[in-house]
Amino acid sequence: MAKSILIVDDSLYMRTVIKDALEEAGYDIVGQAANGEAAIDMAMDLQPDLITLDNILPDMIGTDILAVYKDEGLESKVVMISAVGQQSVIEQGMELGATDYIVKPFTPEQLVESVKKALA
Repeated sequence: MAKSILIVDDSLYMRTVIKDALEEAGYDIVGQAANGEAAIDMAMDLQPDLITLDNILPDMIGTDILAVYKDEGLESKVVMISAVGQQSVIEQGMELGATDYIVKPFTPEQLVESVKKALA
């Protein structure tokens, strides 16, 4: 069975790019969230194998969402995807449980490789 993935990004364009790349690689996209509140609700409802998480959302930042996932005991793997590439932000994401951090712009190959590694 294909691994399930929840995509979290406020940009419809980015969600589409991520969805297309991951579906082409054989993953099952079970949901898409455009803000932090939806990202938390959907993750708890769907319990996906993996979540791609944008760090800058209209209502929350990704590291805050990661902290909620951690507090709730969510077992999904998380790959953070963000235009923010500061080392401190990356380290904070990794400390909160992200398995990888991809900086935009990225190639579909980079994304699929990161997801494969996270789910291995």
